[in-house]
Amino acid sequence: MSTISQSPAQPAIPNLWGGLVRNVGACARVLMSYWARRAAIKALRELDDRALRDIGIARCHIEIAVLGGAANPEMGRLR
Repeated sequence: MSTISQSPAQPAIPNLWGGLVRNVGACARVLMSYWARRAAIKALRELDDRALRDIGIARCHIEIAVLGGAANPEMGRLR
């Protein structure tokens, strides 16, 4: 006769610490993303108008370009 061994069953309720660690990690990612966007906006604001025109944005569109310009095909068109 052979015996069948099984691994212990996992609890149906997720571990509280695992959820806490995931939430802290998600908050850290959001914070790092925010800091990266702010650094990009600061760097673009330090450029002169000619340099901004060369890359296709106007000074008044810096925040829009950093926050969502990749999704907007009209962003690169200047009048």
